[in-house]
Amino acid sequence: MSQLPSEPEFEQAKLTASLIPFLKANPSYQKALDIVQIPERIIQFRVVWEDDQGRPQVNRGFRVQYNSVLGPYKGGLRLHPSVNLSILKFLGFEQTFKNALTGLSMGGGKGGSDFDPKGKSDLEIRRFCVSFMSELSKHIGKDVDVPAGDIGTGGREIGFMFGAYRKLRNEFTGVLTGKGLDWGGSYIRPEATGYGLIYYVEHMIAKSCPEYSLTNPSTLVAISGSGNVSQYTALKVIELGATVMSLSDSKGTLIATTEAGFSKDVVEAIGELKLKGGSLDSFKSFADEEKYTYHPGQRPWTLLSKIHIALPGATQNEVSAEEAEALVKAGVRVVAEGSNMGCTIEAIDVFEASRKKGGACVWYAPGKASNCGGVAVSGLEMSQNSQRLPWTTEEVDAKLKEIMTNCYNTCLCAGEKWSGEESSSDVLPSLLAGANVAGFIKVADAMKAQGDWW
Repeated sequence: MSQLPSEPEFEQAKLTASLIPFLKANPSYQKALDIVQIPERIIQFRVVWEDDQGRPQVNRGFRVQYNSVLGPYKGGLRLHPSVNLSILKFLGFEQTFKNALTGLSMGGGKGGSDFDPKGKSDLEIRRFCVSFMSELSKHIGKDVDVPAGDIGTGGREIGFMFGAYRKLRNEFTGVLTGKGLDWGGSYIRPEATGYGLIYYVEHMIAKSCPEYSLTNPSTLVAISGSGNVSQYTALKVIELGATVMSLSDSKGTLIATTEAGFSKDVVEAIGELKLKGGSLDSFKSFADEEKYTYHPGQRPWTLLSKIHIALPGATQNEVSAEEAEALVKAGVRVVAEGSNMGCTIEAIDVFEASRKKGGACVWYAPGKASNCGGVAVSGLEMSQNSQRLPWTTEEVDAKLKEIMTNCYNTCLCAGEKWSGEESSSDVLPSLLAGANVAGFIKVADAMKAQGDWW
């Protein structure tokens, strides 16, 4: 793994610690780990676009094509001022093993730009997307690299990029996922990450704390973020019957102050607000009521005295060690990431230490497992594009549930074997170790079969 101090996120993504028991038993795989940590290809380019005043603006564009041993590179395009190579390398590295855990034929990649869509007009965003795709189109294709949406890249941006690709290459093909339903998209794709997260969490609850079933209104769920992932996570929790206590964004957190929690109408209203580029600090019609309080500059994890399920859904490193301790004190039993690497290493250490104590402990699931539903349905969209046939909502949802069940079972079985602890009926296996080992073995074995290491 690179030791550059300028790549802290990438350094954090290393698998080494959780692979120690496996590598001790299988030392030849160390060479595969050395090789897989280096991306196959990194593409960096400038993006010049024109603002509404006719002035040229410039941003950096990236695509990290991390590993193609299991299929075409697959991963999102992030548009956010924080985007840099460290973040994209970490995301591409995680994506490689996440995609492996879905069981679908997808490699790992990630890309994007430090362009900020917030505050930009539709015309400015379209000009940026066309310029961005004029370079990216040289490096992607339905059997080469199939990007998707991510933070800052929603249906509007995917549409602009797909249109630019179609004109530049003179072909209509499934080169991007997250497309509109009338032009190659899939049902359930907007909901997939949030829904898949809940399908995974349901298995965790059933094994570790069935008294906190999501069909129980007394089960309290804390969710961070208020974008696509968090909205559909919240809506699925509400649909099942549990109580959502929080949503947040970069400016602050909205907390429900009654046992009723967030209603479906409020979550949908927040979704409309976000589509217009708004933030929760402008949600006065709800924050001023007795049902909700707004906390500027804070995340939800220290604001709730009682919580059972915590689902980080905003961005990387959004749960610190101190916040993890606060969640443990509040009675949390399940923590599962809807965001990629939502917990810091120190926070994960807190959760894993609790798990090792047994009893009424915290069980943690890493994003590469718990949030893989989004890319799984992207893979299903690719299959539908290849067939030129759309599947129904029910068909896609059933396949998503099956994929999340298989992913959970894969992580559970590998965790039981490679957690590095003495087996005990009172101690849950590490899903972190399970996800890392299972994903790594699948990628490493394919690399060996194809001559990438020996």
